[in-house]
Amino acid sequence: MTLPPPPDRLDLIFAALADPTRRRVLSMLLEDDMAVSDVAQPFEVSLAAISKHLGVLAAAGLIRQERRGRITWCKLDPGGMRTASVWMQGFGQFDPVDLDDFERFLQTQMGDDDDQDA
Repeated sequence: MTLPPPPDRLDLIFAALADPTRRRVLSMLLEDDMAVSDVAQPFEVSLAAISKHLGVLAAAGLIRQERRGRITWCKLDPGGMRTASVWMQGFGQFDPVDLDDFERFLQTQMGDDDDQDA
């Protein structure tokens, strides 16, 4: 039997996922690793604001950041999502998270957010 993750870890994960900007960042990182400046490019916020979002995602264990020279790269860390998935499976109502399904979900959510802005 697998032990459940500590509640504070789940709090960090779900708090990180609660923000639409952070969900959009995760969707972008599903495609490939990205430099912080590339992550920030499609958003109309400062680099500092995106860096804060990335810090929240990293603290939740959803992404990893790696410094290569002067550039910080971001990469998905599927272990964080797996932690949430395992917890939800404990309720017997949820299937394991399929990252392809999760990507489609994020794209749907991003499309809905874009429609509301128009």
